Amino acid sequence: MGVAELPKLSVRLSGGVDPRGSVDLANLAEANGFHSVWFAENAFSRGVLPAASACAAATLRVGIGIGVFNPYNRHPALMAMEIGALDELAQGRARLAIGSGIAAATERLGLSTDRPLAAVRDAITIVRAMLKGEEVNYAGRVFSAHKVKLEYKAPRPDMPLLMAARGEQALALCGRIADGLMISNMCPAEFTQAAVLAVHASARQAQRSAPAEVVQYIPCAVRLDRAEAYGLAKAAIGEMLPSFWTLGQRVSSAKAALLKAAGLSEPDFAAAVRRLQAGEQAAQALDDRFVEAFAIAGTAEDALAQARRYGEAGASELVLTFAGRRPETDIQYLANAARRSG
Repeated sequence: MGVAELPKLSVRLSGGVDPRGSVDLANLAEANGFHSVWFAENAFSRGVLPAASACAAATLRVGIGIGVFNPYNRHPALMAMEIGALDELAQGRARLAIGSGIAAATERLGLSTDRPLAAVRDAITIVRAMLKGEEVNYAGRVFSAHKVKLEYKAPRPDMPLLMAARGEQALALCGRIADGLMISNMCPAEFTQAAVLAVHASARQAQRSAPAEVVQYIPCAVRLDRAEAYGLAKAAIGEMLPSFWTLGQRVSSAKAALLKAAGLSEPDFAAAVRRLQAGEQAAQALDDRFVEAFAIAGTAEDALAQARRYGEAGASELVLTFAGRRPETDIQYLANAARRSG
């Protein structure tokens, strides 16, 4: 048996990094052969368009991804206006994923989130038609557009639109209408495999080709010292786990995704979250099973082996959030190892 193929490797940038810092990291990612930089737009942090635009202008080859735009705080017509313009600036390198966002944050804006799948279906339908230059007359269940048309020609009428999905119905919808699947942080490889199978089955039923791209966000901690890397990975997971577990109490699909992790039971999660919420350090509250389930960590060679596991599960691209205070050094260290591994 040959070595499993390495998924494309990309770098996650977020509103936590200011636009100038993002440009520095995007240049570094491009110089080191990473596939794309992806901008995660989190509620009430920096909006991502200034940084994404600056990176598009400063680079030549690296993809400029936005994952995700959510229709509740950005109407689908505005998404089309903005992503088309960003794609002009990036000369065809812009990438877009659409998702319904975090309901708790959306509700703080006084908006109802009771039909997230309909909202995403409406958004993808409207954005796709507008990018094609069509006049859109569409009455959706959540979002509509009447006599709406872009006043400029979008550079790529067939720009792939990815959909963020986790629950069964969302994955089925992704298979029916999207060009790719986006998988969030805190989803183990076992979830990736099941999600890809579900999307492919739905696409087959709809008699369309399976979405080509499966893009997954995941924390990455790489150091020459494996124990140091695991410590960084635990800190990154420890920051996310309580909110994902709390979400899981409200949204069954979020809990089911966590529980796909081999070797971790519901009591394991509940106990770890209790300890984190009581103020215990992640390095003590989380054992190595959490790192193996929810991060790629260790030496650069360890990390590449783990990345291949996600490739086997069906991920075509991993978007890495580099843990720790020196992402520049870690990005170069991982890229050098990837080049050596061919």
